[in-house]
Amino acid sequence: MATPKPFQHAAFLRDLEQFVAGGSCPASCSPELAAILRTPGVDARPSPAASQLVRLLHARKAVLKAAFDTGQVADELRRHQKFAKPGQPSPHIVQLRQQQAAARQASSQSRQLLIQSAAAFVREAGIVPPARLALEAFIDGWMEASLPQDPRTPG
Repeated sequence: MATPKPFQHAAFLRDLEQFVAGGSCPASCSPELAAILRTPGVDARPSPAASQLVRLLHARKAVLKAAFDTGQVADELRRHQKFAKPGQPSPHIVQLRQQQAAARQASSQSRQLLIQSAAAFVREAGIVPPARLALEAFIDGWMEASLPQDPRTPG
């Protein structure tokens, strides 16, 4: 059985949630990221971009989970359809198709939430994405380059 890909920013997300709830800015932040996360003029208070980044990281985590679930259901459906007899599908295959449809819908919804969260974060942080680049692709690259990753997860 396949294992889900670990979320690379789990520790940072935990630290960021504590910061938004009233803690201190995560120590693993670069100076550029800390400038985005703190309210200008008041170092201890989180900016609105910090809460949007929390939303964005939760959405990214949901996209990874939905992609894994979709792949799992598709693999199981392929295994069972390989040996299915022609004609009316078995109740188990019908159930697997329903699970696949639900997994695809969850994947679409999580991707939409990611794009909405990315748009809100980019707007709050004042980041200007390059033209002719999808927001999802830009934010994935920005997250990989700018956010600290867990030391125990492969990059």
